[in-house]
Formats: sequence, structure tokens, C-alpha cells
Amino acid sequence: DKSKSVHASTLILLASKLSVSDSFLANKSGSFVHSSFLMKLIVFLVVLPWVAVFARNFSQDFDLTWGSDRVRILNNGELLTLSLDKDSGSAFQSKNEYIFGKISVQLKLVPGYSAGTVTSYYVSTTDAFSAFPAKILTHDMSLFWLQLASQGSTWDEIDFEFLGNLSGDPYTVHTNVITEGKGDREQQFRLWFDPTADFHTYSILWNPHVIIFYVDGTPIREFKNLDSTKVPFPESRAMRIHSSIWNADDWATKGGLIKTDWSKAPFTASFRNISAQACIWASGSGAYPCSSNSWLAKQLDAPSLERLMWVQKHYMIYNYCIDLKRFPQGLPLECAATT
Repeated sequence: DKSKSVHASTLILLASKLSVSDSFLANKSGSFVHSSFLMKLIVFLVVLPWVAVFARNFSQDFDLTWGSDRVRILNNGELLTLSLDKDSGSAFQSKNEYIFGKISVQLKLVPGYSAGTVTSYYVSTTDAFSAFPAKILTHDMSLFWLQLASQGSTWDEIDFEFLGNLSGDPYTVHTNVITEGKGDREQQFRLWFDPTADFHTYSILWNPHVIIFYVDGTPIREFKNLDSTKVPFPESRAMRIHSSIWNADDWATKGGLIKTDWSKAPFTASFRNISAQACIWASGSGAYPCSSNSWLAKQLDAPSLERLMWVQKHYMIYNYCIDLKRFPQGLPLECAATT
């Protein structure tokens, strides 16, 4: 049937993109056994009905998870705004769960004084927001992160966070990759434009080989699947798309020295043209086979690597992979091969 055809065609595509060394391991007797990486792919492809969809309508494709009275959906579902005031922030998440995909959104950040605020856009295995009243989330986000940490090996997440600042000072783009409950993989950037003046596109590419963060189509960060080094990679659990705006003035701006000025509230960020070219768990309207998508095997080519290195040379302001003071016992294993 159709679902079996999707399974088979997707498996063939992924298997064909794997090198021999990734796909099979020779044992002492000379026979071959499947690597753990390929075996995990086979399990998920055979068991689950995968399709790929585009999700563009905020009214139809997303749920409001907290602070719903501070969310506005406009233009027949094509534009959404999230607001933060002293009493609450706000958030939404996708109805669908995805396993691999290219997720993009056009975002215009809070203009003017935004110190202490964080606007986030990420994919995650968790629905932990639903466990807390909005007021608690606004005033004590440490409870939310404690809930996430308690999920341990079931928590995977790929983060864009935009840290507000004083009027006229640049935003900080804070990125992180959390796998099996372990994070501490922060890289931070400035942007080469004013992200409050107009909409710009922020994308996450996540496939079996790599995670790539993009800004307006320019790669800024790469996190590779280093299966041979035992560095965990998110490849076995589906994730939802999330976005939120919340108060983080204990750390977000100059290490917490600059606080949120509530007299300037509400703080509002705007979203449009959100899309998910991705594999999901169940079929839906407008579906097409995952195997028709080049992003499943995409990696950075030479020109893209050059652009990434240019961004990191000129606009990266923090990289955990060179922070020897933070990791006196040695840098994380992935730092030897991650950009």
C-alpha cells in the first residue's frame, strides 16, 4: 500500500546515501552486520508511517500552549504575534511531530528596548510548557528547565534563542543542541542586519547526518552526527516545532545585569511563513513521500562551508568548543569535528 511504498523508498534513499563504513561493520569472521545507525533507521522507517508536509497556517497547524490571550493570529492564519508583559509570556507549538526535516520561519524580533526578554524558536521532544501556569513560566523559568532536565535521555532539542538588549544594541543569537538530556553546547552570534526592522528567515535543517542552523539561507552552525565517537545525535525521537517569548532577565542581557523594563511592555515578536518540509508520524493533507526530498541527505558543500566560516570568523561571539575554562577536564568530544 501507499505507506509501505513510502517506507521502502525512504529507506532506499537513506541507505544509498550512507557510506560503506557507516552502513556496515565487518566482523572477525568476514561477514557483515548492520551498524547501529542503520539499524535504528530501519526500525523507525518500517514501524512508522512517514510522510512530508508543508505547514504554513498558524490557525490550522499549531496549538497555543500558554499565554493564549497574548497571541494574535492575523491575515487568515498567515501571521502570528507573541507578546510578553509583566504577568505572562506566550507560546505555540506544532500539532504534528517530526522526525528529520527542514524547519523555517520568518521572524521579526521585539524592537527598541528588549533587554531581559528571550524570543525562542526551536524543535523539541518535550511538551513541558503545558505543565506550568503562564505566570510561573514568566517569573520562574528555572522550574521549566528543571522539568526538561528531569526527562533525561528522552529530551532532545535544537534551539534558536534571541536575547534582547538595550535600545540600539545588537541582539545575541543563542544556539544550542541538546541530546539525551545533555546540552551545554552553546554558540552565540551577532547578526549582520537589524532583526527588528523587517522579517528574516531562520531555518533548522535536521537529517540523519547533520544539524545546520541557517539565517537567511546562510549557514551559521553545523552539528554533525558523529556516531563513531559515541556523541549522542537526535535520530530516534520525534520533535514538535515550538516558539515562545518569555522573561529571562536573570541571565539574558549582559549576564543578568540589565533587567526587563516592564514600563515598556508589551514586548511583541512577529512570525510568518513558517514551514516544515519534514517527515512526520502520520499522514495528512498535502502529503508527499519523504524520499522525494534532497534535505534528507544534504550536507554543506564547499561554498556553503566558506560562508559558514565567514560568519563564524566575523559574527560568532561565543563558542563552547574553545572554552577551556568551562571544560578544564577537556573539551567535549564533538568539538574536534563540529563547526
